[in-house]
Amino acid sequence: MQTFIKNLSTKVGEEVTLKGWLNNKRSSGKIAFLEIRDGSGFVQAVAVKDALAPEVWDVVEKLTQESSLEVVGTVSEHPKQKGVYELQIVKLLNCQIAIDYPISNKEHGPEFLMDNRHLWLRSKHQWAILRIRHLVKAGLQEYFNGQGYVELDTPMFTPTSCEGTTDLFEVNYFDRKAYLTQNGQLYLEAMCMAFGRVYDLCPNFRAEKSKTRKHLTEFWSLNPEIAFIEHEESLKIQEASLKHVVKYVMEHGKEELALLERDLSELQAVVDKPFTHYEYGDAIAELKKRGSDIEYGHDLGADDEELLTNDSDVPVIVKNWPKNIKPFYMKGHPTDSKLVLNADVLASRGFGEIIGGSQREDDYQTMLDNIKAAGLPVETFEWYLDLRRYGSVPHCGFGIGIERITRWISGIHHIRETIPFPRMLNRLEP
Repeated sequence: MQTFIKNLSTKVGEEVTLKGWLNNKRSSGKIAFLEIRDGSGFVQAVAVKDALAPEVWDVVEKLTQESSLEVVGTVSEHPKQKGVYELQIVKLLNCQIAIDYPISNKEHGPEFLMDNRHLWLRSKHQWAILRIRHLVKAGLQEYFNGQGYVELDTPMFTPTSCEGTTDLFEVNYFDRKAYLTQNGQLYLEAMCMAFGRVYDLCPNFRAEKSKTRKHLTEFWSLNPEIAFIEHEESLKIQEASLKHVVKYVMEHGKEELALLERDLSELQAVVDKPFTHYEYGDAIAELKKRGSDIEYGHDLGADDEELLTNDSDVPVIVKNWPKNIKPFYMKGHPTDSKLVLNADVLASRGFGEIIGGSQREDDYQTMLDNIKAAGLPVETFEWYLDLRRYGSVPHCGFGIGIERITRWISGIHHIRETIPFPRMLNRLEP
């Protein structure tokens, strides 16, 4: 029966069978150290020539990087590293010898690695990042499922967008035009009126021609939509969900975070301390004080987000932005008609925006006026206006970027490493 590397700590002294791939090999002629991976983890397997049958040692000598194999051996604790386990090989069966594996321990350029993404995924660094991605999704789902949310699905094909169609991918939909969704928010609003608290977890598509290290054209987000809450309540939920997911990754991803050499004190601060809040106007003033040339009424650029958060050990929430730079569906501020009730959550230490959300306009006439003012076709949004005709209530929603959260928690430079096969402005393969 196959044993997984992640479970070896419970098998000390036992003979087990591992099935996996050779990640690395060191040999002195009479003893060989095989680093084996099986998807669940990495382990060192020790082969001693004099203790093995000649045909087994022959297989050991022939093994190359990324050869697939099946190993039988006894589990022991590493003599010098407490809590680390290794395998004393008894028998080894080769499945397939890999020839001239293209990714070695030497330095490779990013384009070469991206061209070989299907193989680069096997490296320790990429293994750790993408397992953290899995934990981010699992941790967020644990939080929202535990709070009584219902996970539902929104369509990938849409006839229009909640923010206009400028940056959407247009597709032929039989005899009409359609778009790949940028966000399922409008549909989530309909579902929250039926179920109270909902979210979707799905891919989104944005045809923005950006080449920054923070942008993908296909990305994933978890998007809650919540009935009967106001703006400040939504911000508390956003903060609680982030604290939960960071704690979840720290508890379940110790090996992955260690491989990435992540500073755990930075992550622990996110769990322990309250987030920083700025009114939009105060954030602009603070940025100007720090040397930015941003003007009131402009969106924050990547440099501004970094400048505002580089010295912060907790996320920074910038809330209540000017109405004229935000989408039509956001609810107006109760005491300042030039503002809307929205917020961006910026990750600590300069990692940029990780959540964007708002309270939604719930008044029928105001929403109708907003749609017209935005130059959008009213007939396309009649079903959306129905949500304001029939039992409208205060409600809020926000989107949590899976790749951006993964990048922040992993502490890595470029977002392309946070998704198995990234799609970017200049990248559609493999």
